[in-house]
Amino acid sequence: MSVGGAQLPRDSEDPVLRMRLSGGKTRECQPEELFSELTEIECSVGIMAYNEEANIAHSIESVLRQKLTVKRIAEIIVVASGCNDRTPSIVAEIASREPRVRLIEQSRREGKASAINLFISMARSPVLAMVGADVFVGDGAFDALLGHFADPAVGMTGGHPIPVNSDTTFLGHAVHLQWRLHDRIARETPKLGEIVAFRNLIPSIPLDTAVDEISIQGLITQLGYRLVYEPRAIVYNRGPATVPDFLRQRRRIHSGHLRVREQQAYSASTMSAWRVGRAMLESESFATPRAALWNIGTMGLEGAARALGRYDVIRRCHSPFIWKTCDTTKKHIAEAVNAQCQHNVAVFHIINFHHLELEIGLHAGRQLSRRIADHIKQVLGSSATVSIQKAGTFVVLLPGDRDEVERAACVLIRHFDATPVPLNGCGTTTHVALACGIVAFSQTGPPLSRSIPISRLEPDPAPSTVR
Repeated sequence: MSVGGAQLPRDSEDPVLRMRLSGGKTRECQPEELFSELTEIECSVGIMAYNEEANIAHSIESVLRQKLTVKRIAEIIVVASGCNDRTPSIVAEIASREPRVRLIEQSRREGKASAINLFISMARSPVLAMVGADVFVGDGAFDALLGHFADPAVGMTGGHPIPVNSDTTFLGHAVHLQWRLHDRIARETPKLGEIVAFRNLIPSIPLDTAVDEISIQGLITQLGYRLVYEPRAIVYNRGPATVPDFLRQRRRIHSGHLRVREQQAYSASTMSAWRVGRAMLESESFATPRAALWNIGTMGLEGAARALGRYDVIRRCHSPFIWKTCDTTKKHIAEAVNAQCQHNVAVFHIINFHHLELEIGLHAGRQLSRRIADHIKQVLGSSATVSIQKAGTFVVLLPGDRDEVERAACVLIRHFDATPVPLNGCGTTTHVALACGIVAFSQTGPPLSRSIPISRLEPDPAPSTVR
């Protein structure tokens, strides 16, 4: 295959001592020279996409907004392989206003490895990075990954994937358990995936691999370089939400690991049942009966997926490099990331509560506080934690987008402004005016605080009436 005059694959007699220069040329260099140049030269980012219209824009934007202190993202190369949706047009629109973004289209789907080889052949930087088209890169991830390349012994780094699935369901629990174990194992023996960076030293990866990051790991370690897992480099992904999708994904990954072990004599650290078992015991995953039951179910699914993956390798009955996508992993991820990353503290206060309590009495004031707290919980939903403080104040902890929380707070304020609150079963009611302030805490930035405007600041002259 050739694109823009570049041939695939690229040959190299001694890839350790070859550096790619701007314009695609290479020259011989010593490791010390490579170290000095890497403190100044940029990084090329590759995104391989197949029908990713739901998330491709968010994935690219999450890379573009990265702030780097040492290096610079010189280019983002998106390889769209046989897409029949809006993915190419979305990328082209971004490229029209952002010169660092380049779109390369493959007329037909040839597998992710083929797209990666195309990216490697076109990239111009001495450090390459790859992220999925359906993930969202957390702020500071690239700075954390690329900083390790100041050490000339480091050849590849990888980040910390965090799923956005809700862990209140069985499959959500299974996905979170999977990535928690991945994190624990990778901290001891690096296993890199979802977001990786590596020196531009390998000409290509095997075309029949289904686990490209592991294939790259094997090649980099064979060149004598060290792997580094960087837990601060966070990337958000979405795991399967149905049993068939979970089995399909885990089956493909295990069969891919087996093929890499067979072809490259390299095994991922998560292939060790001993490591997985020890990580599970250390993670305190059996703290509750439900968690223990769901863990057993997860292990059963994983065992079935691994058995199917081994069957595929033995029988050679599935294409290892072109696979059916899992639809439930392709849903919009940006909104889920925002909801997971941001936590809000909303403080509601009954205006002139002391005066109101004198009018209706101490006992009625306590009843009023409980009724207001119940209504706040009802409006904001089960994810809200509401606590009643003294003097008519309520503290609400609520995850999610700050704008949505603010809109819900405005609804509450208008409701109490317009609707009298019953005090007892005898028809006694009172009007309540609420003030509210919200502090939004984000994992990726400073907290934001703001008060909610209210229509009036004084309660009715007659605080209570009898109907």
